[in-house]
Amino acid sequence: MIKWSMLAVSLISLAGCDVTKTDFPVRNAAVQTEVEELSTNVAIVRLTADNVDAFSKPRNFEGGRSTMPSGGSWDYRVGVGDVMDIVVWEHPDLTLPAGMNRTPAEGGLRVQADGTFFYPYVGQIQAKGRTPDQIRTDLMKRLGEYIPDPQVEVRVAAYRSQAVSVTGEVDSPNRQHLTDMPLTLLDAIDAAGGLKETADPRGVTVRRGSAVYTVDLDAFLKRGMGGNNPLLRPGDVVSVPKLEKQEAFLLGQLVKPATVDLTEENVTLTQAVTRVGGLKEDSADARGIFVFRETRMGMTVYQLDASNPVAYVLGARFVLHPQDVVYVTSSPMHRWNRLISSLLPTFTTARVADEIGTR
Repeated sequence: MIKWSMLAVSLISLAGCDVTKTDFPVRNAAVQTEVEELSTNVAIVRLTADNVDAFSKPRNFEGGRSTMPSGGSWDYRVGVGDVMDIVVWEHPDLTLPAGMNRTPAEGGLRVQADGTFFYPYVGQIQAKGRTPDQIRTDLMKRLGEYIPDPQVEVRVAAYRSQAVSVTGEVDSPNRQHLTDMPLTLLDAIDAAGGLKETADPRGVTVRRGSAVYTVDLDAFLKRGMGGNNPLLRPGDVVSVPKLEKQEAFLLGQLVKPATVDLTEENVTLTQAVTRVGGLKEDSADARGIFVFRETRMGMTVYQLDASNPVAYVLGARFVLHPQDVVYVTSSPMHRWNRLISSLLPTFTTARVADEIGTR
C-alpha cells in the first residue's frame, strides 16, 4: 500500500504537467530507451479484442475448499495434567479417594508426567493417549481381581492437557482447552468472542505443527462449504487476519478521480471509469486510458484506446486488480514516454520502502 500511495501522489502531481500528455502510438522500444537506466522494466500492452481476455483474470469470490485435513471423528485422549474422576459403584471407599468434601476436579486423580495416575489396590494406571473408555476397561479388569464384577465409571473431571489458541481479529483472543466435545474452527472463534468488524474470514490461518493452512471461513458461513469449518486438533493456532481494503486508483483526466473498492467484487475498467463519472470531455485524450500494474518483472502498462466508443466493450472485459492505477492522459498530445520516466523512480523507491516495511 505504501508504494502505490506514493505512486498515486506522483500521478496526481503530474496531472498539471506537460509530461501527462501522450504521443501515440506508444511503443515498447521507445519507452525502454527512455528508462533504460532505471532498474524497473516496463512492458506496454495495447488491449485489443484478440488479447483482452488473456489479460483479464477475474478473482474468485465464491471461495475455495480448504486443503486442511478435516480430521475425521473426534475421540478425546487423556493427557498429562488432566484430572480423572473415578466412580466404583457400591464401593464408596474407592470413589474420590481424596475426600468426599471436594469436587471431582479438586479431589480427582491427576495424570502425572509419566502419563499415569495411581489408584488403590491396582497401582499405576496408564492414562496418556487413551480414551476414558479404554481406561475404564483396564481398570475394571484389574479391580476384578479384588472386587467381583466391578461397575466402574471413568470420566475427565478437568481438561488441562490439550488446547488451541485463537489470535488476531477476534474480540477476546484466548487459549481454549479441548474436551470430549469436538471443537470446530467456527466454535473456537465464537468462544473467542467472535469476529471483529475488521476481520477477514476469507483468510483465516491454522498452524498445525510445521504446516500452515489457509481456510476460507467465509465460504462456510455464506455458502455452507463444510470442509471450510474443520475440526481443530491439540496445539493448533488459529489466526484471523485484518481485512485489508482492496482498491484501484483512478487518476488523471476523469470527471471525479477517486478510488474504486474491489474488496467484495470484480470491477472492470469500463465500470470503474463509469463510476467516477467518465472522461473529461474538454481535456481527456480518449486514446490514452492506461492501467499501471506491478508484476514480478517490473511494471506492465495496459493501454485502452477509447477514441472509438466500441473500445469500452473491451474495457468491460478487462478486470482490474487491487493496487492497479488507472490513468487518463490529457490532450493535446505530447511525449507519454516522459510520464513513464518520471514515474518509475518514485515507483522503485516506493517498492523498496514497502518491502522494508513488511519485513
